[in-house]
Amino acid sequence: MKKIIAVILCVTMLIATCAFGAAANTKEETNISDYPVIIVPGYSASTLYVGDDFESGEKIWGLNMDLILERVLARIVDLGIGLGAMTVGNAEIIARTLGEEISGIFEKMRCNPDGTSAYDVKRKYVTAEECNSAYMLEHMTDTDDRHEQDIAAELAEYIGTENIYNFTSDFRMGAEYCAGLLHEFIQDVKRTTGKEKVNIFCLSHGGQVTATYLSLYGHLGDVDNAVLTIPAIGGAGILYDCFNGDIDFDEECLIRFIEHGTRTEEDYNWLVKAQQLGFIDKILEELIPHIFPTLGYWGSLWDFCPVDKYEDIKKKLLDEKESAALIEKSDRFHYEILPKIGEKLQECIDDYGMNITIIAGTGNRIVTGLMENSDGIITTNASTGAYCAPLGERFADGYVQKNDCGGKNKISPDMDIDASTAYLPDNTWFVDGLFHGMTFWDYYTRSLLFTTLLTDEITDVYSDPEYPQFRDTSNPSHAVYAAFNTALPGILDGEATSLVITNCCWQNDVRLSAIHVDGLDLEFDLERVTLAPGESIEVPFTGEIPEVSKKVFSITVYYTMGTLTPLGYRTQNFTVMNGEAVDNAGGTVSSAAKTPFDDIIGDGMTKLLKNLGLYELFSMVYTMIFYRIVPIFKAVF
Repeated sequence: MKKIIAVILCVTMLIATCAFGAAANTKEETNISDYPVIIVPGYSASTLYVGDDFESGEKIWGLNMDLILERVLARIVDLGIGLGAMTVGNAEIIARTLGEEISGIFEKMRCNPDGTSAYDVKRKYVTAEECNSAYMLEHMTDTDDRHEQDIAAELAEYIGTENIYNFTSDFRMGAEYCAGLLHEFIQDVKRTTGKEKVNIFCLSHGGQVTATYLSLYGHLGDVDNAVLTIPAIGGAGILYDCFNGDIDFDEECLIRFIEHGTRTEEDYNWLVKAQQLGFIDKILEELIPHIFPTLGYWGSLWDFCPVDKYEDIKKKLLDEKESAALIEKSDRFHYEILPKIGEKLQECIDDYGMNITIIAGTGNRIVTGLMENSDGIITTNASTGAYCAPLGERFADGYVQKNDCGGKNKISPDMDIDASTAYLPDNTWFVDGLFHGMTFWDYYTRSLLFTTLLTDEITDVYSDPEYPQFRDTSNPSHAVYAAFNTALPGILDGEATSLVITNCCWQNDVRLSAIHVDGLDLEFDLERVTLAPGESIEVPFTGEIPEVSKKVFSITVYYTMGTLTPLGYRTQNFTVMNGEAVDNAGGTVSSAAKTPFDDIIGDGMTKLLKNLGLYELFSMVYTMIFYRIVPIFKAVF
């Protein structure tokens, strides 16, 4: 029953993702660029077909739900047997059935072991004229190839739909191939518009393609501004988990991912921490071998494999002779193009006057199990080139960054990211808690996206204090956001006098209940207060701010809401920057924050409550009560 509830919850929230509209961007942009914007989308965003032309040919990418339903109904008996087998721990039957159907549906998408297409696959839309958003809206009934429509709709408010172009590619092919297509498309857009340059907005796989394009063609100077959001520059951790066949779905992370995308202002994630969706893991592990002959030789998937894991997976899954041509292309990406990405991107900025922005999400586990700092899909290291502490750990206080960077601090307030090693140390923004593909649903990242894409006002992370290099997400699913009233977000300096807490919900009031500090002797004078959506309050504190720097502590804000899950909390990490750096003990330490509840229970009880999924509930209730009782005891005694 618990498994059924967890699955229903996931499906319900996924459906809800499509039901939300966009809130208007409140930042007024000035000096808007008049260059056309090319959207380079995430993976699998282009319509593909086989045949002489699209009208008479066969559409092979763009899911046909009627066809899928028909095939599922035809195999309903086999699926029923498979589900029955799952009750005794056998996933093979259902995996085989699903594998056969997936392979059948996507047969025309198959690539040969050498990476070439088994069929004559073509793109539906190719030229700049037909990929123009205004033309598509006027002449085409389907919208599959108008990319990132929430972002595009707001983008059109600034520059008009006639200045938005949608890049398409055969995304099965490798990054270098797609980068070549992007180069050709840019030339076509320039001819069509008469403009000497273009601006590029890209995300995910589009970020890998764009970074590769800039590395190979950036010297031509055809780009003014390029914004790479949650880019898969160095690969995608989720691909490694799938290719390696070692999948361990983190359902709590998956629920947080869904909450983030739906802007759900209730906290469901802690309700399912004790649920293990192992049956999904088993199905996927058994499924991979069945679908690999159809999907496994796509060059793009091999370029997705992170470089530190590439050789092991290549030896495991590819034949040196059969896949020699595929290996040669992917080797070139991993060992010739990728190592020079940072150098080439910096050249585009320094030598050719481009503005390049990378916006990355951090602080999440890969949803399929890889225990690395990520945006849920792409590791932070692969997305940015930054050096990261192991997930669940941070650098010890006093950590010294790997590269000096002219004396600039490149360590995150969580002290788990060292941006001094990034592809672009001065042009990469890190947003803790931001999930993959959710840039539009965070006021901060959305405003940063449009400002860097459409203006030349921001040239690096120091251009505007409104856009610091490190920040926590303010997505409404997190309910509250905290920062001190001075200095940068995540930083406590000697001038701070209060903590500013903001209700980042869009719909619900939040009632603040308690504030707990771990790692620093501060006390907050919090009166019970209700914050309306978007409202903030300054909470004064007492206690001495130590005259040291690079010392990490955490603050947890507890709150109640009039929703299905009325109790909630958010923990944010901060760094003291108020003097000489503390001595570095070396290595890493746990990044977990302690609560008052941890002080009264032992490790055995903690483990039991976590296994039962009750730890968060008990901890929240106890802390809220503890926060109110302690002042009473202090007053009496």
